[in-house]
Order: sequence, then structure tokens, then C-alpha cells
Amino acid sequence: MHSIDTIYIDGRFVTAHGTELFDLHNPATGAVTGRVRLADEEDARAAIAAAKRAFPAFSRTGKAERIDMLHRLADAVAARRDDLLDAVIDEYGAPASRAAFMVDHPVNAFRETAELLADYPFLRRMGTAAVSMEPLGVAGLITPWNSNAGFICGKLATAIAAGCTAVIKPSEMSARQTQIVTEALHAAGLAPGLFNIVTGRGDRVGAVISSHADVAKISFTGSTATGKAILRAAADTLKRVTLELGGKSPTVILDDADLSQAIPIAVNAAFMNSGQACIAGTRLLAPRSRLAEIEALTKAAVEAVRAGDPRDPATIVGPMVSRTQWERVQRYIRVGIEEGAVLLAGGAGRPDGTEGWFVRPTLFTAVRNDMTIAREEIFGPVLSILPYEDEEEAIAIANDTVYGLQAYVLSGDTARARRVAERIVAGRVLINSLTHDPKAPFGGFKQSGIGREYGSFGLDAFLEPKALLGEGV
Repeated sequence: MHSIDTIYIDGRFVTAHGTELFDLHNPATGAVTGRVRLADEEDARAAIAAAKRAFPAFSRTGKAERIDMLHRLADAVAARRDDLLDAVIDEYGAPASRAAFMVDHPVNAFRETAELLADYPFLRRMGTAAVSMEPLGVAGLITPWNSNAGFICGKLATAIAAGCTAVIKPSEMSARQTQIVTEALHAAGLAPGLFNIVTGRGDRVGAVISSHADVAKISFTGSTATGKAILRAAADTLKRVTLELGGKSPTVILDDADLSQAIPIAVNAAFMNSGQACIAGTRLLAPRSRLAEIEALTKAAVEAVRAGDPRDPATIVGPMVSRTQWERVQRYIRVGIEEGAVLLAGGAGRPDGTEGWFVRPTLFTAVRNDMTIAREEIFGPVLSILPYEDEEEAIAIANDTVYGLQAYVLSGDTARARRVAERIVAGRVLINSLTHDPKAPFGGFKQSGIGREYGSFGLDAFLEPKALLGEGV
């Protein structure tokens, strides 16, 4: 049993003022594996005060010093790789094949940000003005459970590069992962108060961070509903806000696609991170002229997806993170059937031989874009096939959503695929691939968010331009 009762404020591990205890589970079995003492509003205010005290000195550091910090942080997290890997599998249920990326990504985030910082122009000449990019102040970083270490380290890396101090509120469901990451970051030996980590509930700790006058910037990744609440709370103090929210990403298979390549990409796009991914390609748009072929191949591919023990190297889909999340996905599967979608694979219940919060990899066809399973983010391994008549209708269906985070276009003609991609309203569109580039901006149109992360756009979001004009400039 893991017992966690400390949070990290002003360079020290301190006992949380909050007294609520929260059970931690192994989602592959449902068993309680530990307990965490949650921070409260007083803890949040103490963390903000520490970050505010540290900001004046830290904001005056130079590039070389911050780059050195980023590499030290990367080295420190890398040194805890084995511990973090075990926690990601045990606490989150990530399949071993996915977990390796999830523990290497945080290290890479620090190193990639250091590389970005080396060439970033903080001083610019614009007309007759000298323009300097100034750090905003204390940054509130609110992170989700579906890639705990990656979001903590990625957001913190950007804040450090900009010269902002940080207060981080991770998900309470990821407390063991957070503890390992916090111990690693502490070992890097940064100045007290530069970053503070307070694990607690969103409606208590997150609410204080979102509304506190001494927090200048919010970077949040999570649900669209929570993002809207954060935006409202931040409005009174006009905080700068970056929101990376939900998605209902279309995967458009054009009629000239090589299905032997397209179907594996489409299924992997849908079931990545056990389907618990905001960028999951959960709407597969299929040309009606090839619908039967696509249905048969996708059905076979989904039925071949292994859901089970996350420590088994053959497993592709692990358990849902919690019983609540499992019940949510089960409800959507039932709703899909009730609304008339045709079930091709999977369905309600658990895969054979499992006892935890596992979902059967599920495939629907005959889905209309006005059905609930085509409109709402399920956040589980459920894929829907939506037929279309021609390219124009495919684009119309792809864009008929309140979301606009990511999309996928699969075609035998890359020039045609690019033309289609350019017309899809999404922050990223991937063509014949599942690639990621840390230099490219990431974020959404419409209700998928506000602002961008990664690369220079992500760093810009933690800075404010100051123009100097007149004599001596």
C-alpha cells in the first residue's frame, strides 16, 4: 500500500493542510493500492505565495541558466524511469507498449524545450520599437490523469523556459506517479518556490488557482466542461489562459486509400492510450463505395486488438482509469445500440478473463453524425464508422462537430489528402501517419480549446510583449 500525505511547496515536502483521504486503485484489478491526502484551499494559497516570492529573481535569469535547469530536470526524471514506468502501469493501467512512451516523453519535453529556448528571440526589433518578451508571472498548471508525467513536465518546461514560476495541480488519481515525478524534480536542485505541486480536487485547489489574483497564467488540459469553468473563474483577473480540451477527431479514409495501410492507422488512432486520448480518431469516415470492404477489414482489426493485462507486451488496450470512467464508456455503448448504430465488434461488458475496469474494444457502423456516440467524447476504445457519398460530404461531416482538435486523412494521393486536410477545421491534421512533432503547435479550434502548446507558439503563451519607443531605443 502506498501512503502519500505530502505535497511540495517552496522547495520542501510538507504535510498537506487538507485532511481528505482519497483511495488509489489498480484499474486492472480494481483493488485499492494506496491512499493520498489531498491538498485544500489553504495549501493552494501557500503554493501561490511561494511561487510569487520566487518570481522576481527567477524572471531575471538568462537563457543559459534556464537551459541548464531544463537539462538537470530531464536528467533527474530519467533517473527515476523504472519507478515511473511501474507506477504508470500499476496506477493508470497503461499497456507496457504505451507506458514506455509515457515515461520517456516527460524527459524529452525538457530537452526539446531547452533546444527551443536556445534559439528563441526574447528581444525583437519591430519598426522603431525594441520589443522584449516578458514572463507573465506565476503560472497555474492544471493537468489530467491520462498522461500525468508528460503534462506536468511539458507544461513546467515551458513555464521555466519563459521565466515563470509555477503552481501545479495534478489529478488526484495519479498521486503515485506525481510523487515520483516530484521527488525527481526536487533532486534537480532548483531554487525554492520555482515550482510547487499540490495534488487536490479541482473544485478546491483548482478553483483557487483559477481565480487567485496572484496567478497570471493558466495552462489547463482536460475536459471541455472544466475548461469553461476555468475560463469563467479566470475572467475576473483577466488571466492569460491556454486550454487544451476535448476532441471528436475524424479519420477520413478517401476512396483511393490503400486499406492495408489505412485501416491499421485508423484503428491505432482510435485506440491509442486505451482510447483515453483527446486526439483519438473515434469517427471513421468511410466512402460508401468501399463501405463493405472497410467494415470487414476494420471489424477484423478491432477483434484482433488485445485488451487485458497491461504488463503483457501483446496488450494494446488497458483498463479504464477508474470505475466511473468504465461506467461512462459502458453507458455510451448502450446508447449507441439504443440509437440504432450497428454493433460490429465488442459491446458492453468486460473482455473474457478480466476483472478490472476493462472495456471490450468496440466498433459500430451505420452511425449518423447526429448520434450521441458521434457527437460526444467517449474517452474509451469505441470506434464509429460513418459512411459518406463523396469528398464534399466527407469534409462536411468531419467539420460538423463542436470540436476541432485533431484529424486524420488517409489517401493514396498525398496531394489530394493535403487538399482535404486544409479544409478540415482542426488544430492538427495528420496525413497517412500518426506522427508527432514537438516543434509544431498543438491545440484546438472551437470547443477543443484556446491557444496552443509546443514550439514557439507554446512559449509565446507564457510571455507578454513589451515595446520600448523613443530616444535610446
